[in-house]
Amino acid sequence: MYEVELKFQVSDAAALERDLLALGGRFGNAVEQVDRYFAHPCRDFAATDEALRLRRTGTDVAITWKGPRIDATTKTRREIELAVTAAALGGGPVAIDRWTGLLEALGFRQVREVAKRRRAALVAWEGAEVEASLDAVTGLGDYLELELQADADAVPLARGRLESLARRLGCGPAERRSYLELLLG
Repeated sequence: MYEVELKFQVSDAAALERDLLALGGRFGNAVEQVDRYFAHPCRDFAATDEALRLRRTGTDVAITWKGPRIDATTKTRREIELAVTAAALGGGPVAIDRWTGLLEALGFRQVREVAKRRRAALVAWEGAEVEASLDAVTGLGDYLELELQADADAVPLARGRLESLARRLGCGPAERRSYLELLLG
């Protein structure tokens, strides 16, 4: 499965939220997310354009590998995400620390932590449910992420849908760098 994503810096998050609501967007509650990114002990993820992340959202934790981006305009990449049974480890903050300890014991090195407040909405657009997330990222500011999941053969269609929605919302140029890359400068 591929994650097809476009990201945009936002100057007026409240206006963008109103636009998404006008398109029928259905927002969930805001969540605090903490992402810990890791360097591989034998491979340079910056050179291979991969990422390994632990994400804590409330009491939930997931581990995610993101493969290299497959095109020059979006952040489309293969993604494997697995939920971690956080409750058995004492909840989200304890679980992410224990998983961090495991990865470090295996030779991975924590690179950086990225914290954000996310408000996600589902927006029906051109026959698909697009996830539109308004992110307030510590140290970076406000961003909009538009995302669809797609099989390899449906990636071009998904990309076109996201580009169309971005145009409708009046978004400027897409930002291909991850929050981690932006923070590392």
